[in-house]
Amino acid sequence: MYRKLLFTAFAVALLCFFSHSAPAQDRHWGRLLPLADNEYVIKKKRSDSVIAGTDLSDVAASIFHKKRARKIKSDTITSKPVFSYVPAIGYTLETKLALTLTGNVAFRTDSLAHISTITSNIGYSQNKQFTFPIQSEIWTHDNSFSLVGDYRFYKYPQSTFGLGSNSDIKNEDPMDYIYIRFHEMVLKNITGGLFAGAGYIIDYHNHITQKGNLNGNLPDYTTYGPEGHSTSSGISLQVLFDNRENSIYPDNGFYASMQYRDNLKTLGSTANWSSVIIDLRKYFKFPASTDNVLAIWSYDWLTLSGKPPYLDLPATGWDPYASTGRGYIQGRFRGAQEVYAEAEYRFNISHNGLFGGVVFGNAQSFSAAEGTSLQSIQPGYGLGVRIKLNKLSKTNVAIDYGFGRQGSGGLFINVGELF
Repeated sequence: MYRKLLFTAFAVALLCFFSHSAPAQDRHWGRLLPLADNEYVIKKKRSDSVIAGTDLSDVAASIFHKKRARKIKSDTITSKPVFSYVPAIGYTLETKLALTLTGNVAFRTDSLAHISTITSNIGYSQNKQFTFPIQSEIWTHDNSFSLVGDYRFYKYPQSTFGLGSNSDIKNEDPMDYIYIRFHEMVLKNITGGLFAGAGYIIDYHNHITQKGNLNGNLPDYTTYGPEGHSTSSGISLQVLFDNRENSIYPDNGFYASMQYRDNLKTLGSTANWSSVIIDLRKYFKFPASTDNVLAIWSYDWLTLSGKPPYLDLPATGWDPYASTGRGYIQGRFRGAQEVYAEAEYRFNISHNGLFGGVVFGNAQSFSAAEGTSLQSIQPGYGLGVRIKLNKLSKTNVAIDYGFGRQGSGGLFINVGELF
């Protein structure tokens, strides 16, 4: 516990020191998020304004006796690219101690377009996991189209615990593999916050190995069908609605996405299979007269047909932002169907906005192999603190401790809210 707290303190210190160059990050090893774009941030008038409250940059300025400008531009990104980077250190259940170097470039294609971003980081963990993801979101003239990319190279040792939400944590099966992802979507603005589009996606796993269950039981991975490599390649269709004013720290609005994926042998897939992801989020001021927020999330990841490769099955913490299942290690539950729900209450602790807190609870249920029913509901719950990293974008350093069943639990460090 003391080592975890030390890592946390060191991570916060680094973020404080470098916060002038780092807008925001997500939980999975610190992917930077832009300060303003349609899916990720703030819709504001472009004018100089005084931003109230205190953040880590203010704290750093007071420590190092630096003066900050009284007026902060709410939006200073133009067609000229702006580069940011930040080294960081953190701790999660799936990585243990992790070191990362993260950077992004932000720009506009024209004066009325949302901010386009290209983001990358290189990370290495105590568990000998190497990650190199690149995410991009490019907005065209007048925001008519959004080009969304997700590319990854992982060397990723990680245990699996079998199929279904009835799986026993004692059935730990250490695995290792190389993971390559290429996802590219083109979304067209229909009206307001409504978008629709299509794209091509491929997930490739190679050099897959397993040690077998540490307790000697037959691994579900073996009975499911072990493979030295697997490919899932196909087309994806998506409909998206998002009317949140600030998606780094949403305090109102609604987000809804439905993404259909069809993987085909004719496009190189190991097998023909299809799936759908339904992602719904709603935010309330509660009580309405305060800045406290009740956030509710539903995430359903369902296999519709066929037999996906084992590592492409729905799994805890393998949503795009590695956010589901606080209280459990990534990959703890896996199966053909996933139904997930979470609620989180976010509240201020200090009047200047520097410190806040959250309490959360979640529930997940998985089936085992295809054609089987959902199994028992596995709850998770916990609490955490929030430290304001950037008061302009309302970006917080999130430090949570989550609890699950069968002795699961651990520290989760993130920059930005999980949903």
